[in-house]
Amino acid sequence: MLNFNKHIKQIKKGGVKVIAKKLRSSFYLLLQAPIYLISIPLIITLHLIKPWYLIRWDELISSRIGHFAIEVELYFCERDAGINTPTQKHLDLFYMKKYVCNKQLEKMWRRNLIVLPAWLLRPLSRVNRFFCLFISSFKEHEIAINDKDSNIHNLIDKLPAHISFTDKEELKGKEILKKFGLAKDAKFVCLHVRDSGYLSRHIKHEYMGERYQYHNHRDADIDKYVLAAEELARREYYVFRMGINVLKPLKSSNPKVIDYANSDMRSDFMDIYLSAKCNFFISPGSGIDGISLIFRRPIAYIGSLPFIRIGRSSKETLVLTKHHINKKNQKKLTISEIFSTNVASAFETKEYELNNVELEENSPEEIRDLVIEMDERLSGRWKETKEDLLLQKKFWSIFEDRIKGLNLQKPIDKKIKIGFGAKFLRENQNWIR
Repeated sequence: MLNFNKHIKQIKKGGVKVIAKKLRSSFYLLLQAPIYLISIPLIITLHLIKPWYLIRWDELISSRIGHFAIEVELYFCERDAGINTPTQKHLDLFYMKKYVCNKQLEKMWRRNLIVLPAWLLRPLSRVNRFFCLFISSFKEHEIAINDKDSNIHNLIDKLPAHISFTDKEELKGKEILKKFGLAKDAKFVCLHVRDSGYLSRHIKHEYMGERYQYHNHRDADIDKYVLAAEELARREYYVFRMGINVLKPLKSSNPKVIDYANSDMRSDFMDIYLSAKCNFFISPGSGIDGISLIFRRPIAYIGSLPFIRIGRSSKETLVLTKHHINKKNQKKLTISEIFSTNVASAFETKEYELNNVELEENSPEEIRDLVIEMDERLSGRWKETKEDLLLQKKFWSIFEDRIKGLNLQKPIDKKIKIGFGAKFLRENQNWIR
């Protein structure tokens, strides 16, 4: 009954377009009925031979680039490390969603994975899940790749990347960089500032108009990043503003600050190439920076949310979170108060609203200071003081202590290697408690 009401609500909201889509979906399911019937004896047969040869499968979340990048890379890392991997002979098969967020990334994964049509594997997977309700051992046919979103074993630091560019792709990428004005070996940084443009304009056909408003608290204003971008340009970096269907242009007169997201040369290929080759990536922790992570590029996370996620990345990472403000008295919450007000693990905008917490973006100066620190750390010019070391130790001690009190469904990294913005900690010592 609940599903029926849901369909009626969607039809009232979307009208004829939604009706047409639902009719197409129903017709597609009708055509697939024979495949579902064939899947029943096939699943039973595969389960009987499981002790000698295990066939597994899973769907890749190909519609969202963060999932499509990190989860697949961690699957390969765990396979190489012998973690969550069958001991007997086995074969892993995959299928993708209808919409693929990046064709270049799809092409690169297909070089390493066996990807079969969704119309063939999805019915098999669904029939198997039905059997799982009665016999738990059928779950062994599920890879559960979509649970691999946390680098809890620090495998990203320990193992090399599992995809690479062909020689032809390398030449293509270098030629396009030349067209942007970059000389050979020029330094460049990728900058991604999240807004609602991509999800509201680019994904809407898949999610039937859902706009993902529950992620709005993660959005930021590109204007606040101009100061940092121009500082990096002064330090001989080119800055590529990343994104698709962004809401606002990046306004800078500096020729080294490139609004790539609005460029005619923006492409799926260059999205991957730039993210994989940059000196470091600046991001709130949203989607495309996953490419830099799987290619082992340093990342400066700015405005990272929720608070507990700051401890889940790899080395050569710096982070700032948005300011958490008590709506009632307009005071900035301390680390401990962020946890005690139940928003440290808040993934949805409404959770902050219900707990009377509003989020404030980092200032242009705070953003600039963090990218300066990243540049100087990577170039070996950063001078860490005893005060810095003590503040980092104090911050992470409080963070780890408070996180133990949360009943997390998924663990965070066992060893935290990233650094919180040093200048921010120096100037906000009352916050570290």
